[in-house]
Amino acid sequence: MPLAEHLRELRNRLMKAVLAILAVTIVALVYYEPIAAFLTDPVAASVGCEKGFGRAASEGETCAEITLNGLIAPFTVMLKVGLMVGVVVASPIWLYQLWAFLAPGLHSHEKKYARSFVAAGVPLFLGGAYLAYLILPKAAKTLLDFSPEGIGNLIPLDDFLDIVTRLVIVFGLAFELPLLLVMLNLTGILGGRQLLGWWRIMVLCITVFSAVATPTGDPLTMGALAAPIVLLYFGAVGICLLNDRRRSRKDPYAGLDDDEASQIGRPEALDEAETVPSQRALTDGEGETGSKGGAARQDGPVRQDGFDDAT
Repeated sequence: MPLAEHLRELRNRLMKAVLAILAVTIVALVYYEPIAAFLTDPVAASVGCEKGFGRAASEGETCAEITLNGLIAPFTVMLKVGLMVGVVVASPIWLYQLWAFLAPGLHSHEKKYARSFVAAGVPLFLGGAYLAYLILPKAAKTLLDFSPEGIGNLIPLDDFLDIVTRLVIVFGLAFELPLLLVMLNLTGILGGRQLLGWWRIMVLCITVFSAVATPTGDPLTMGALAAPIVLLYFGAVGICLLNDRRRSRKDPYAGLDDDEASQIGRPEALDEAETVPSQRALTDGEGETGSKGGAARQDGPVRQDGFDDAT
């Protein structure tokens, strides 16, 4: 396929994904208030001021109050809530568009795997997003515990939604890593033993990624993201090893590179060689006619002037 057609295909797929996100976003804007309450209620319950902000601060209780600051802040928050819901709810559509763009480059026997990747990718993304939603109240309480005693905390709702959006997207996309590794293994790019040999580097990279990607930066959120990804990574390695074993049973040369020699079995042991007695070497005088005309005894061919007589 020419480059222009690839770019045209990419444009069409992006347009379909964006339209799906916009459609869900418009529906989410209609139900903006219950969705915002769904996002903020767990945090308010964990760190909110039950006795009122002023009274709790005066009595030494560390609490927080979610606020809006500015004239256009409510409208900005409504757009952020709708867009976040659009990205999460429309994930089956834009994941399918991503697969549809990559499918022409796959072989016919690989396309059946790609369909299952889409079916598994959506639950993984939604599972990561839900884990972020569960972790956020505990992370907020841990961060607010660093506030001095008797000091309240004002949490702008737009900043809070930025953190929620980043957590949901980061957790959801991070949970797609095992699926990507299995896809590379099924297409023959990476082997299970190769992935298993990288486990130290992968654990380190996952930990660094979790520390950088989480917007809160606290160890609780970082560990909550890194631990399930590490478990999913080893689960993906196990699937890759099983797939390599299945592939080796069908094709013993499947795990070899193009320039790698195959294993050749040892030849069977040979029987002991039969010894052949060596013949006695002839001297120049043997086989020639004597000087007196008498024929000398010869054991080999007749020689004339030191050479074999051809006649």
